[in-house]
Amino acid sequence: MNVLVITGSPHKNGTTAYLTEQFIKGAEEAGHEIFRFDAASKDVHPCIACEKCHGSTPACVFKDDMQELNPHLIEADVIAFVSPIYYYDINAQLKAVIDRFYANDAVLHGGKKTVLMVAMADNSTETAKGALETFKGMARYLEWEIAGTVVGVNCMTPEMIKNTDYPKQAYELGKSL
Repeated sequence: MNVLVITGSPHKNGTTAYLTEQFIKGAEEAGHEIFRFDAASKDVHPCIACEKCHGSTPACVFKDDMQELNPHLIEADVIAFVSPIYYYDINAQLKAVIDRFYANDAVLHGGKKTVLMVAMADNSTETAKGALETFKGMARYLEWEIAGTVVGVNCMTPEMIKNTDYPKQAYELGKSL
């Protein structure tokens, strides 16, 4: 399977980076092909709903790093989203990428699996409720099967997350695809 992993965190050695590494390790061990797109280090403009992508000559007005991502997005069998929770939802870098899915909406429906992995400093999953509900709604709309989630609470630093079961959950999720 082709697995697309889209991360949102600007921290290359942070908590979600560690979850991502473990997820990819499990997926690679299971024989899957991985493409990783780190949104925070890419040039991705927010969607402006100009509708050019749905016009007579469909194309996005922005010529940015979504051009690199789009072929992988369309070909992916599994799309994994990984984000820190800063303020009750996925972070802005990841959200900008998801909003740009609009240009590919017609070809994205059905036939894919999806995963969400998040980590946060807070000790309550309530803080991730916005991210989880958005993820579930997007999966329903796109008719994607939710393959699993990992919600890491009380994980402000990489050292904190390494002392939990969340990395193992991420690894097992990647391996189980």
